[in-house]
Amino acid sequence: MEIEGTVNKVLAPVKGTSARGEWTKQEVVLDLPGDFRKKVCISFWGDRAAEAASLKPGEAVTISIDVESREYNGRWFTEARGWKIVRKATEQPSFPADMPTPPVFEEDTPFKEEPDDLPF
Repeated sequence: MEIEGTVNKVLAPVKGTSARGEWTKQEVVLDLPGDFRKKVCISFWGDRAAEAASLKPGEAVTISIDVESREYNGRWFTEARGWKIVRKATEQPSFPADMPTPPVFEEDTPFKEEPDDLPF
């Protein structure tokens, strides 16, 4: 599943040690487009956490995620795990094809200052 949005916040990384070794988790909060503002927190684990940490607030991205629910002590918890980040290029303003090109000024022509006869 893919989610498109704008990075709202990059949370502090969480690190720890388990029976399998050290782990790192990076969470990123996205603003989703639409009539009603929605936010989604996406978790990145392991090697993908470093890439997620490099995101900046306001950056437009598309993130591929897997959604998983787990039970713990009779309660269910759902997590969106990100596994791919595609940054959208900032769009440059496009000019019409029939627009004339601006004049090119040569720097070889010296600029002549005329004397200023104003009293102030």
